[in-house]
Amino acid sequence: MNQWYERGDQAYILVSSAMVLLMVPGLGFLYSGLARRKSALSMIYACLGSYSIVCFQWYFWGYSLAFSETATNGFIGNLRKFGLMNTLAVPSPGSTLIPDLLFAFYQMQFCAVTAAIVAGAVAERGRLMPFFVFTFIWATLVYCPVACWVWGPGGWAFSWGVLDYAGGGPVEIVSGMSALAYSMVLGRRQEKMMLNFRPHNVSLITLGTVFLWFGWLAFNGGSAFGANLRAAMACWNSNLTGVFGAMTWVLLDWRLARKWSMVGWCSGLISGLVAATPASGFITPWGSVVLGIVTGIVANFSTKIKYWIRIDDSMDVFAEHGVAGMVGLLFNAFFGADYIVGLGGSAEVTSASGGFLTGNFASIYKQIAYIVACTAYAFVMSAAIAYAINFIPGLHLRASEEAELLGMDDDQLGEFAYDYVEVRRDYLAWTPATGEQTQDGHNIPQGERHGIVGHSQMLEGKEPSESSDGHGQVAQGDRHGIAYEKAEHEKHHPTAAPTQEA
Repeated sequence: MNQWYERGDQAYILVSSAMVLLMVPGLGFLYSGLARRKSALSMIYACLGSYSIVCFQWYFWGYSLAFSETATNGFIGNLRKFGLMNTLAVPSPGSTLIPDLLFAFYQMQFCAVTAAIVAGAVAERGRLMPFFVFTFIWATLVYCPVACWVWGPGGWAFSWGVLDYAGGGPVEIVSGMSALAYSMVLGRRQEKMMLNFRPHNVSLITLGTVFLWFGWLAFNGGSAFGANLRAAMACWNSNLTGVFGAMTWVLLDWRLARKWSMVGWCSGLISGLVAATPASGFITPWGSVVLGIVTGIVANFSTKIKYWIRIDDSMDVFAEHGVAGMVGLLFNAFFGADYIVGLGGSAEVTSASGGFLTGNFASIYKQIAYIVACTAYAFVMSAAIAYAINFIPGLHLRASEEAELLGMDDDQLGEFAYDYVEVRRDYLAWTPATGEQTQDGHNIPQGERHGIVGHSQMLEGKEPSESSDGHGQVAQGDRHGIAYEKAEHEKHHPTAAPTQEA
């Protein structure tokens, strides 16, 4: 069976699949760095957990619903390939250059990355289990239909001649609008916690961005479905659009702060790579430069939209993915070139494969109609799914106020990204705490919640335990829970008096 395919093309798509997979932890690192440290690990878990859900969904029926050659309705596939049945060595529905089984594996990474992008909506106040339930239903009812529209052999957008190279609709617009809808249903974070908010780890943001950049070259380059010149052109265009988007974003931020921003550079690069996703296989390199500059400007200012509509899109998924994806799709209508498509070796390239520059004037209204359809469908369906899940007992999306104060790592995982948490627990145990914790099973005594059982008595208004000095002060060694530290402190500071805790 292997004799019908070039081994180089198969090897290229296999490696590209692995590179795209790296984008999922890349998103986890990016979101983790953008969040507060008390919710850092939960963001990584949300991204990787969503990958597990999508892997099963895609094997179960996702691939069949998105890429079914025998479906004729134009909107969603059938179940002929349920559980990867009838999926092996025939030419794939996406390209005759690679077999169906390899194409299915590569496309699964696309769905997984899209779900991981949406995971940014749960930042710092969303419960994980309801989000994973949402992910399975969302992949079935939102991602698969839109992927079928534009990439399926019988999809209405594909048949109509819409130009979407690597996922401006299924990946970028869908992720942006779905995250916006989920954030709307989830609600805003507590306002008192938003004062002087800053990302907690810019190095982690940069690391995640580099992972994404690396994977994006396979995301866009691999969408040529072969080791050919179109793949090389897509990589060039992706890099150009990305770096010009980064430079533009940084300059816009510099005009306000008069300082260079690493977070701004990462945001601009990501928005540029997003815009390149639908366009890198259609437009020229000089068009990619223009696209990067325009996207940097539009996406930067689009981050203000969430304040106008009062939706706490905490990771700016709507601006950097949804809006940037729309810009890239629009550029196809004006700068798409049929000879760029022809670099992939296709024998079916016509002027309709290009945009305005090649005389395909109809591409303008087709691209706009496609953008509107993807935007409306993704937002409405995602909001409906989120609202429905929120009404199911035990699956309410939002964590309690107490959990939000503690952080999602403590509430949802019980594991932490940093060892600071024990110090923080000790500090919180010595601060006034009011109100009974009765929601979501948080009925554990306050002292025990913060990791120091002996503090329960004091927090409940009882007499201090033996570990105190009789004046409400805890000995230095006991404060850290390690007798050795107490002895070392007394040895080096024999006359030191206990200090008042702030």
